[in-house]
Amino acid sequence: MRAELTVEELMFAVYAVVNVLAALAVAGAAWMDFVRHPVAVGAADTVGTPRSWMYPLGVVLAAGAIGLLAGFVVPPIGTAAAIGLVLYFVCAVGAHLRVRDFKLTAVGTFLALCVAALIVNLARHGLS
Repeated sequence: MRAELTVEELMFAVYAVVNVLAALAVAGAAWMDFVRHPVAVGAADTVGTPRSWMYPLGVVLAAGAIGLLAGFVVPPIGTAAAIGLVLYFVCAVGAHLRVRDFKLTAVGTFLALCVAALIVNLARHGLS
């Protein structure tokens, strides 16, 4: 019985953990938009996002989470989902900065997770 992992096995483990964590976090954010959780409503109100946009933005987040998981089967979908989520959260950071809201811990964490997902997707699959 061997005790060490190959580089390929280690890379897959990192890829899997990062993508699943990012998908779970983004799915949670989507759920918060769908149920109009007070945290999501407060963030939307802070940046001036109309509450009527919460459901469509939740759909975008849910599609991104599903896309990250679909990337295990069809890698280009996972990469595209990661790119889309990075763009989404870059815009979210921009929305907060636009109104001079510098409390970026939550949105910054989501952005960092999605950037990590993009990096591991590109490292594992390239731009395939």
